[in-house]
Order: sequence, then C-alpha cells, then structure tokens
Amino acid sequence: MRIAPLTVLLAIGLTACSGGTPPAAAPAAPASQGEAVSRVGDVSVRANAMQTSALSPTVASQYGISRADNTVMLLVAVRQGPEAQEVALPARITATATDLRGRRQTIEMRELRSGDLLDYIGTAEATPPDTLRFDVTVVRENGATSTMQFTRDFYPR
Repeated sequence: MRIAPLTVLLAIGLTACSGGTPPAAAPAAPASQGEAVSRVGDVSVRANAMQTSALSPTVASQYGISRADNTVMLLVAVRQGPEAQEVALPARITATATDLRGRRQTIEMRELRSGDLLDYIGTAEATPPDTLRFDVTVVRENGATSTMQFTRDFYPR
C-alpha cells in the first residue's frame, strides 16, 4: 500500500486553517489535520501549507526542498471519486501567498509523483510570526476551474 505525500505531511501534524471556494462550488471546510478542502461534484481539492523546517530531512530531500523556518511548502492534491477510492487527477495549479503587509508572492508549483498518486508542491517565504493567505487556482484537463483560499499562521520554531 502506497501512502500519498499529502497523507505523510498530514501525519506530521499541522495547524488549523480556514478555506473558501467560489460560489459555484460547495463551501470548503477545515478538515482533520488542518487541510483546506474544496469539493465540486465528485472532485476534491485538498491543500495544506507548513514550514519546511517541520519536515524530516528525508522527506525534504525526497521533495527536493530545503528545510527552513522561513520557507513554507504548499501542497495541493486533486482527486476524483469517493473517499478511500479516489484517483489523482492531473491539473494545472497556480498559487499565490500574501502576507499581512500585503506582499504577494507567486508560488511556482511542480508535480510530485508517488506511484499512481500525483500531488503538486511549491514554496514561499514567510518571516515568522506571520500569516499567509493562499489563493489557489486549479484547472483540470477538461478545462474545469476551481479556486480555493485559506490562511495559515507561522511561528518561530
């Protein structure tokens, strides 16, 4: 049994967040372990952000990112189907992070494959203590678009 990268990160223990979706989608609700979830029909988008210093050296190496208190990793997963039977969907993900001072960063997202699973990761900078608002846009292969917004607080470790 393969464990999805998102599942591995959630097992590390993350802080709470809030989520939002466009009017055409069902409202996003905070899910267990602090991920933001948006559902449209049988498609779900799950997003989470954490300081890379919370990753183990092994996981950070596998993801190809450096561990630091001021580096935040955004992880997005697009899935279709009933829970526990979901399949990964390819998509184009664009994301930004905006801090409390209004400084906006574009987050370059890249694919992260693990067996049959496909997730997307990117990093942004934060100067803890800080709050970042993440705006995520997902465009699936069929052209369907959904958006998600959530915030996350980051503290010195």
